[in-house]
Amino acid sequence: MDRIVTDITLWTAALARHFPELAEELAPGRRSPAGTASTAPHPGRDDLIREERREALLLEQRHGLVVPGHGAAPIRLHVSDAIRDVTDGVVELEEAVRARLGLPRPGRAPVVERLRRTIALLDDIAAHPDLARHVRDELRRMARRCARTLGDAEQVVRVSGRCPWCDSVSLRAFPDRRAVLCVNPACTCTDEECGCQDDPAYRHLWPEAEWGDLADAAGCRTEELDAAMEENPC
Repeated sequence: MDRIVTDITLWTAALARHFPELAEELAPGRRSPAGTASTAPHPGRDDLIREERREALLLEQRHGLVVPGHGAAPIRLHVSDAIRDVTDGVVELEEAVRARLGLPRPGRAPVVERLRRTIALLDDIAAHPDLARHVRDELRRMARRCARTLGDAEQVVRVSGRCPWCDSVSLRAFPDRRAVLCVNPACTCTDEECGCQDDPAYRHLWPEAEWGDLADAAGCRTEELDAAMEENPC
């Protein structure tokens, strides 16, 4: 269960960090380079602006997000869809968690605040293994949805030594998560609680608390792992 709790903490942090960035991506920048002549308005420009403002107001009312600025460019619908999906998912997840724990239905709140309220119940969640797995899987799904929508390329730093599970030179440091992962797609560990057991997209992960054991098993140094978290991606 410690593994699942660690995963929940990591995916919650990733989702809380990236979700607000979706609002910034919702409407593209509209400033023209200095000195360039303005172009003639598109025939449907006014209708488009009004529609965009209605969409922005709806998103602000429903999800607590403010779209930065309004102009002639259309809302990025794939980003809007991601915001709705993640928002609905976080609301449903918090309500499911509190219902399972016998707690009152939560009050309305922005997504990040709902995530904080849910993670505050982590000890209680961990007492129910099936609930904990569900929470982990949903947070992982939503964090990945955010990352795909934002087009994030997470920093990756090569780490020396061999993976204790598959013996390949596939260990990589991920500074954003402060974690080391084995990126070998064929690698699976023997921990039945690890996501690599049932999710082909999941990679076995060593959080910071396990770096000492990893260094001993992989043949690298903890100092190298610390340094990797500060390096540029390779």
